[in-house]
Amino acid sequence: MIARTTLEADALWADGTYDLVILDVSLPDGSGFDFCKKIRQTSKVPIMFLTAADEETDIIMGLDIGGDDYITKPFKLAVFLSRINALLRRSENFSTAVTELSSGGIRVRLLKGEVYKRGEVVELTASEYKLLCLFMENPDQILSQEQILGRLWDCSENYIDNNSLTVYIRRLRTKIEDNPGEPKRIITVRGMGYKWNTVE
Repeated sequence: MIARTTLEADALWADGTYDLVILDVSLPDGSGFDFCKKIRQTSKVPIMFLTAADEETDIIMGLDIGGDDYITKPFKLAVFLSRINALLRRSENFSTAVTELSSGGIRVRLLKGEVYKRGEVVELTASEYKLLCLFMENPDQILSQEQILGRLWDCSENYIDNNSLTVYIRRLRTKIEDNPGEPKRIITVRGMGYKWNTVE
């Protein structure tokens, strides 16, 4: 599949699953860096940058935001194919990795970044989505605020503080709990933190 703009890439990403994504940095309507960040919010699919942008700062940024390889033009085709094969070998376990979380009527499709409550789509912000995935990946385990804060970032890449975390949990409860005032899924464990409760 080939996309020439980020708009086309968004449509293709939403419609399928992929073994490898190859991105250019400069696109007519945006940046490959931004699309890489979007992919990394929900997927561990291998990402390779193939671009004429050969500045050291560009290469460092591409790798730091989640790219697995960065090739600059011009390049030799044999080397390009070898590096693709190396990426695919390293990600062989990707196809067998968990792609869906399900508990208590809540289902998360990790490759799509979609959340459903009893079959109905639930709209979450990026931070709410990360928070929900963190809870559901650690069922019935008490997570301290420090553990959660260490894993949760806001969209500006700033750390979320304790007060913001409380707000995110309250908002998430309003979207996934039947009665947010008496939560059954995201439970507060006084003096210790929070946990995702799987017990009916």
